[in-house]
Amino acid sequence: MFKKKWTMLLLTSLCLALVIAGCGSKGNNTGGTSQGGGEGKGDQVTVSFMHLWPEGVSAGQNKIVNQIITEYQNENPNVKIKQEVLDNEQYKNKLKVLSASNELPDVGVTWAAGFLQPYVEGKLFAPVDDLLNGELNGKFVAGTTEAYNIDGNTYALPLEFNIAPVYYNKAIFEKYNLEVPQTYEQFKQVVKTLSDNGVAPIALGNKDRWTGSLWYMYMADRIAGQQTLANAISGSASFKDEGLLKAAEEVEALVDSNAFVKGFNGLSNEEAKSEFLNEKAAMYMMGSWDLPNFTTNEEIPLEFRNSVGFFKFPTIEGGKGDINSWVGGPGVGLFVSENSKVKDEAKKFVEYFVTKWGEQSVTGAGVIPATKVDTSNLELPQLYIDLFNEMNQASSVTLFADVQMPANAAETHLNMIQALFGKAVTPEKFSEEHDAAIAKGH
Repeated sequence: MFKKKWTMLLLTSLCLALVIAGCGSKGNNTGGTSQGGGEGKGDQVTVSFMHLWPEGVSAGQNKIVNQIITEYQNENPNVKIKQEVLDNEQYKNKLKVLSASNELPDVGVTWAAGFLQPYVEGKLFAPVDDLLNGELNGKFVAGTTEAYNIDGNTYALPLEFNIAPVYYNKAIFEKYNLEVPQTYEQFKQVVKTLSDNGVAPIALGNKDRWTGSLWYMYMADRIAGQQTLANAISGSASFKDEGLLKAAEEVEALVDSNAFVKGFNGLSNEEAKSEFLNEKAAMYMMGSWDLPNFTTNEEIPLEFRNSVGFFKFPTIEGGKGDINSWVGGPGVGLFVSENSKVKDEAKKFVEYFVTKWGEQSVTGAGVIPATKVDTSNLELPQLYIDLFNEMNQASSVTLFADVQMPANAAETHLNMIQALFGKAVTPEKFSEEHDAAIAKGH
């Protein structure tokens, strides 16, 4: 099972790979696919590709995906890439449905570690170690592919690396004379000032549950410390730890202080995000995959994009956590279906896609890739540079809880997160249910 020992190596390697000139591929290698695919050059091959970058909310990524597909089809005229595009939650649900009927797309998107486990156990994803040992050998930031390795085999190739900051609207902060909080007490005062003035402090769409998990994880990290949280998730310690109980209590205290937009437990992440984009909420915690919406997405007004800053989750007095500890990790990756009838061509497309994605995702979308890219001569948005510089100083990165945990335990975690935010369970019950689910999963 995937462990988190890779985090510091990953961060160091990531920073070196992105900053040092000449250390990465420019994405010009086509992975040996320019002569066509399939069993014969003349054969017409259709590769189905299901992903989660729709136009609008993922405009930058969507544009890059279509560019890569167009280039691939031009270089391989006998191949047609057939796309199906869904938003995040629709995608997860459809993946479950398709896996149950053994009808997965030839190429799709997956998350790492615990999310990956049942698909691997069901022999639904093909190992892609042959790609790692081929044209892509040495192209990934050290540690990123390990998140997709189970029992010695790699089952997907990562595209992104993410951390989760708190984005904030600088114009709203200035209007109410607010400063970026360094401590949790200062943060609570920011929340109170905004709430007292009729401004929703935080945009949160907790219908999707993992969004609330981000807040809980930072509370747990800052109060109990990263190792305590990691031990509880692995089952070697308990969620009844005093610090972890306190974290759950602080979540409820935030709810009581009207910190989140009205109806947050019934809003999707996309609905909550629109509250932030429309300047109806002052803050929004989300992974760095959303950076494009605040930097390069021209469908969002420039005035708003220029008004977005970010800060690290503050320290909590008496807590064991470090302000430079982040929640994040390798983002989504591409898998190839084990039962694909065009597996060879699907693998060639994945190899090509990953190679091309690197630099294009930096310049075209402003996301942080999992492959090495020389950024020394690239003009990048200041927000991107600032967030990357913070990543340089990271003391650790803890992988998202629902991704770490085995599938059944992750489902319990997400349900308990929604119940905790809805005050439908006590912190004690929240902790008991976690311990029981994790014990059952081991």
